[in-house]
Amino acid sequence: MSAPADIDVRPVTEAGYPEWLRAVHAGFLREPVVSEAELEARRRQFEPGRLLGAFDGDRCVATFRSFAQEVTAVGGELVTADAITAVTVTATHRRRGFLTRMMNQDLAAAKERGDVLATLIAAEYRIYGRYGFGPATSAAEWTIDVTRAGLDPRGPDLAGGRIDLVEAGDVRKLGPELHDRMRRATPGAVSRDEWFWQLNTGAVRPDPKWTEPFFAVYRAADGTVEGLMAYEVDDKWADTMQPSNTASVRGLIASTPAAERALWHYLCSIDWVMRVKSGWRAPDDLLPHLLPNSRAAGITMQSDWLWVRILDVVRALEARTYEGEGALVLEVVDGSGMAGGRYLLEASPAGATCTSTTRSADLTLDVADLATLWLGDESVARLVALGRVREEQAGAGRGADALLRTSRRPWCPDMF
Repeated sequence: MSAPADIDVRPVTEAGYPEWLRAVHAGFLREPVVSEAELEARRRQFEPGRLLGAFDGDRCVATFRSFAQEVTAVGGELVTADAITAVTVTATHRRRGFLTRMMNQDLAAAKERGDVLATLIAAEYRIYGRYGFGPATSAAEWTIDVTRAGLDPRGPDLAGGRIDLVEAGDVRKLGPELHDRMRRATPGAVSRDEWFWQLNTGAVRPDPKWTEPFFAVYRAADGTVEGLMAYEVDDKWADTMQPSNTASVRGLIASTPAAERALWHYLCSIDWVMRVKSGWRAPDDLLPHLLPNSRAAGITMQSDWLWVRILDVVRALEARTYEGEGALVLEVVDGSGMAGGRYLLEASPAGATCTSTTRSADLTLDVADLATLWLGDESVARLVALGRVREEQAGAGRGADALLRTSRRPWCPDMF
């Protein structure tokens, strides 16, 4: 086995992309063979300088990819981010520092570009805290027992609106504009590029197991598209010839509560559908309370979701809005040296400023915990109780909560 110093960590070239993609398969324990169809489809994601690999000779043994992204801050401002994905280390080369080398190289480039944040969805919880990432949103999945939901089986009251089943091509035309409206009102939501819409409508099919879902669109009475849902239904029947089908939602976005209500009621009213699996939703989603019997919807999965790494504290804190008014001095500890320092945040509903300061700190916290607090989902007082945030002034945690917490929880609808 080669020594770590003999293994080259470098940007991946187009010629090296097939080997890099094979290593991604191996790292995620998939069949370590890349079909020509997948290679052709995924070449559209190739961006020079944004793919890194660790190479033991000609063999790729670790992978890393980043791409440009926007994250919605509290209040609706779109913040530039370095989105990280396809992070793997082959089982034969673990614990040799390759992820650290790739992560440091990528974050340094993101900082140089002027990105405010880095983001990722963590496959394993314990890896990314040491690089300054903190979980900033969470997600839950509900399973609905349709027979106990109490809904009118004749279908939803659409109040002048309508629901139509549409084709994949229609989704590629209608979806981006609807998503843009939704994400600007949803802290934690991220941008979707053309690849997302092609991948999720079957225009590109790197996965040979792709199956076409149903696409349902909700239009308001004036014809405006306010909701879009993709779902699939299995084909299960009991021995007594009674239907036992489950509808599984691949994705649902809506710009109004009326659209959410209409789409969920529609799905629960389809003949032969006995259960509905919601897919990953916001932890405070309206879904269970849109049912006459909210107990019919039970949480079957719940987890952290979007992780954030703050690269520029000043721009991150000034980008978001604040429901309260006050001043807060934060001592931010960052072992990498990229975002540490002492900062004075002065905020009100009218706006916020964040500046370096020599004033005494109210709170001392790691940059990863600041990331966890940035979207307003976590309690400072809770982190104080856990020993992750230190109060330098008595009661500073409660005061910070009054400034940082939000009335609705953030949500990232997407996996990347």
